[in-house]
Amino acid sequence: MNRPLDSIDRAIIATLQGNARIPIAELAARVNVSESTAHRRLRSLVDDHVITKFTAEVDIAALGLQTEALIHIRLHASARNALRSFQTFLQELPESRHVYFVSGGSDFVVHVAVADSATLRDFVSDSISARPEVASTNTSLVFEHRPGSGIEWKAGES
Repeated sequence: MNRPLDSIDRAIIATLQGNARIPIAELAARVNVSESTAHRRLRSLVDDHVITKFTAEVDIAALGLQTEALIHIRLHASARNALRSFQTFLQELPESRHVYFVSGGSDFVVHVAVADSATLRDFVSDSISARPEVASTNTSLVFEHRPGSGIEWKAGES
């Protein structure tokens, strides 16, 4: 990024976190700038890779995926040289919603969505635990999740 973020940039980001499809005229009104300024600032945030993509949030239950889980995966110490390839494997699984490379007792945490508990059991057993790199897994069901409020800055931060 070529410049520090100011209060207008932060306001644009905060507004887009709530609705990335907001029309530019409404975005400009919410952050109290002209439409041309809002458009220029937004383009700059994208060009500078501050905003990396615009996505659609999908109700996965509407797709028949009723069960979500967090799978904590620990690899064998001898598989440490395969971390990146294993991460790619996890990312390419159609059940994967998010893949986190973490520290602590696990190497990865994978957020998955599947049809039901039997499908989850088979997925963990057949797709994850059967891999030779995997030392152990620990699966937690997600009962409910809600998005956070987005990134907020303290007054005076740039």
